[in-house]
Amino acid sequence: MERTTMPAPTVRSEPTPWAARATAQNWPALTAELDEHGHALMGPLLTPDECHELADLYDSEQHFRSTIDMARHRFGSGQYRYFTHDLPAPVRELRAALYPKLLPIAQDWAIRLRRPGTWPPRLDDWLAQCHQAGQEKSSQILLRYGPGDWNALHRDLFGDMIFPLQVVIGLDTPGEDYTGGEFLMVEQRPRAQSRGSAVALPQGHGLIFTTRDRPIRSVRGWSAAPMRHGVSTVRSGHRRTLGLVFHDA
Repeated sequence: MERTTMPAPTVRSEPTPWAARATAQNWPALTAELDEHGHALMGPLLTPDECHELADLYDSEQHFRSTIDMARHRFGSGQYRYFTHDLPAPVRELRAALYPKLLPIAQDWAIRLRRPGTWPPRLDDWLAQCHQAGQEKSSQILLRYGPGDWNALHRDLFGDMIFPLQVVIGLDTPGEDYTGGEFLMVEQRPRAQSRGSAVALPQGHGLIFTTRDRPIRSVRGWSAAPMRHGVSTVRSGHRRTLGLVFHDA
């Protein structure tokens, strides 16, 4: 069984570069975008060199707990790997720094949808609750797509413990390293046709999007609009991304 003991938090006087980049984002504008569309494109979170270093980890077995072949499971075509709990520093630091910024948005959405919004202020405490509920495995993923690969529309849900927002970071440059491969989102609207969105992820930039659904205005106040995400077919080249999920599996 995978060891799930969480490391003790490290006390620092200065933020890491990843934490500083996460904090420096225009959070009022991102919050407004999330409220309006259910997704929001961030500025750079990783440098090009950091993107290459993370992408190159894909072939290092020691960093991962499992590998998923999407075609085998009829999830699409391509492959992704789940990190172990011993996360690389950029992954660990970005996840920890983004959580408290996303938390007020998640709590506000919960109020609108009349749902419990009892996530604790610290990510480690929330992950401990996930583990107590049986969701003990790391959910951070590195994804790799080649020509003809794609990802079916889905949600990253592993049980009852759910944080409603997550982040994907592009590790390659669209139009240079690959063509196609847009990040897709489909929103199911009440009594209406679904609405789709497509985003070409710039290298190093993060995209915040809803994990399950988002609040939209309705005649009775607020309703939950279910959303799913996926990736369009990669036409050429190779596309790698980092997925940051804030609940464990």
